[in-house]
Amino acid sequence: MLCPPTSNGFAPSDGEFKSVRAFGQMVKHLSATNYILAAAALGEAPPADAGDELGPDAVRTKAEILNYLNGSFVQLNRAIGAIGQKNAPTKSSPISPLKGADATRPALVVESLMHAFDHYGQMVEYLRMNGVVPPARLP
Repeated sequence: MLCPPTSNGFAPSDGEFKSVRAFGQMVKHLSATNYILAAAALGEAPPADAGDELGPDAVRTKAEILNYLNGSFVQLNRAIGAIGQKNAPTKSSPISPLKGADATRPALVVESLMHAFDHYGQMVEYLRMNGVVPPARLP
């Protein structure tokens, strides 16, 4: 299960959690970042609706957010598939600390995976706060 049963708008609000993203916003942020970094790895312009890592305003429901997330991993898969293409361009991304020659296709893909793992850790906490035990691994 990806979203807590309560809603994709759940956000903890006590203590250090004050003003954090809601669960659905976090998934949209992760997705938008995937699209932006995959585009850089492919030498393409990022999708205009990815915005400043927030994702499209029109994506609101759980189904829409999951569709946006799935599409972002399709783009990352394209970027991974292009790793061996020596003549395919890459470009630096404004959201990445990798600049110039450091913005290689493998480095951008690894950056997106590190980012995803970071947010997965946060999502696990959100899920547990809602009584959902996330799977330790996928089958």
